[in-house]
Amino acid sequence: MKRLATTLAAITIAAASLTAAPVLAQEEGKPGLFVNLTTDDTWSAAKAIMFAHDKALKNGHEPVAIWLNVRAVYLADKKRPSHIHGLMAENGISIQDMLTAFIADGGQVFMCSACSKAAGLTEADYIDGVTMGTWPVVEGLLFDPDVKTLAW
Repeated sequence: MKRLATTLAAITIAAASLTAAPVLAQEEGKPGLFVNLTTDDTWSAAKAIMFAHDKALKNGHEPVAIWLNVRAVYLADKKRPSHIHGLMAENGISIQDMLTAFIADGGQVFMCSACSKAAGLTEADYIDGVTMGTWPVVEGLLFDPDVKTLAW
């Protein structure tokens, strides 16, 4: 009987420690998100920005960064209006508005400098808050074990 009680106690302690582990991980903070956005298709871009902003940033993940490269550099050009899809059209929200709100809430938007140059754009062409990315910045996020990467 004593052996059975000891075994049950050990199983109870082991089970309790297994359920406590995820709670501790959540208390330490949620992993960050690095969104690699390569398209200027506004439907795809809107989904990527909404995911980064509404699902990650607003739910406590940090850092949350969007890396605009290839054709996505056009999305933050303040002189280029964006087509508005679906529900965004009802609210009059443009891609630039979405990026501005994301930045205002603490999100980071980095621009590929080589892609910007190829597109004929400079930092002065972009909406406020967009930062020209450098390899050390991108490398630091991309290879951080506490940051997940998602490509659009």
